[in-house]
Amino acid sequence: MLKKSLLQIFTLLLSVTVSTPLIAGERLLATGGVMQIEGSAGGGLTPWALIAGYGTREETGASAFYTHAKTNGGFEMNLAGVAVGFDNRVEISYSHQNFGLSDTVPNEHIRMHTLGAKVRLFGDAVYDQDTWVPQVSAGAQVKHNVDFDKVPKALGAESATGVDLYLSATKLYLAAIGGRNLLLNLTLQATKANQFGLLGFGGDNHDKYQLQPAASAALMLTDNLLIGAEYRARPNNLSVFKEDDAKDIFIAWFPVKYLSLTAAYVDLGNIADKDNQSAWYLSGQVSF
Repeated sequence: MLKKSLLQIFTLLLSVTVSTPLIAGERLLATGGVMQIEGSAGGGLTPWALIAGYGTREETGASAFYTHAKTNGGFEMNLAGVAVGFDNRVEISYSHQNFGLSDTVPNEHIRMHTLGAKVRLFGDAVYDQDTWVPQVSAGAQVKHNVDFDKVPKALGAESATGVDLYLSATKLYLAAIGGRNLLLNLTLQATKANQFGLLGFGGDNHDKYQLQPAASAALMLTDNLLIGAEYRARPNNLSVFKEDDAKDIFIAWFPVKYLSLTAAYVDLGNIADKDNQSAWYLSGQVSF
């Protein structure tokens, strides 16, 4: 039932995207972020306070993305999604994750749908340069693990569906380092997700919400090239394996304002029965 509802909302989201005039706003290049793994505007790992697309007030913007990653242990991830930003104030997003289980469970995949919503509470990360106050947004991500009964339940996960809640603060500092722009972000997330929700929610160790911090930093090397790093803490809910925090180093290239290509090296730590899992991921995104 939930899966059907999520797909209906996704269809509505697409219809809004197609029917609403998309106007390339006056926001600076890259100020819609890239799409993170659950589909919200941000870095690759964590949501930022920025709203997807380039729309400003009284404009609608949108972003769509596809990401592929494969770890050194053969786990494979394919992600796709779309986000729409309204008036640079509200963001609605949808993403689909498909996670291949390598030789841990041969020929099996875990699929997850994520519906997200974000609201900018106050501040402007770009234009409020005369104050230290960052842009602050609150968001929620409703996740449904389609294949919960295959593996997550057997590992001790409690639920196929979970809701992550987060608060993000983002600030862009113009000409901060050697004349180059610097973006900083802090996010605090309340979650019960195991491996972002791909192994269900809650477990025999913990089945209550835990607050997990995340941080990102990105430096614009040239007018269209960014480098950065991220850190995201994760709960350890299942006794069958220890879940580690996630980290990445990324480079994002914007050949034109509406297209970005991101490459990153990601350290995911332990995944199921495999230790020290790392991956290169590639992501492409279009934004308006």
